[in-house]
Amino acid sequence: MIKYYTVKDKIVIAELIEKETIINEVQDILDLIADAGQNESNRVIIYEHNLNKNFFDLKTRLAGEILQKISNYRFRMAIIGDFTKYKSKSLQDFIWECNRGKMIAFVSDLKSALEKL
Repeated sequence: MIKYYTVKDKIVIAELIEKETIINEVQDILDLIADAGQNESNRVIIYEHNLNKNFFDLKTRLAGEILQKISNYRFRMAIIGDFTKYKSKSLQDFIWECNRGKMIAFVSDLKSALEKL
């Protein structure tokens, strides 16, 4: 289930609120993009628990493939969670680089996600 927010300048943000939904593959993010797009949104919020654990193992390439689709479709995405528990230097560098840009943000709470998007 998706919840929609309308924020400054009538920007629509889609939040995936269904805890049972897991993004296991690229098609899952494409489905989310399609649902959000049908509701005039090009910004999505998902939670760490909605991502398959392979997302956080960069060797699987799942994170890169998903973020590439977000970029290709000119979406913006915030991922809410506690990312300090991941000790991989490459993952921490990846998160840091994403947070430097404007397309993808790894944040700790909904308020931060809405502000970033």
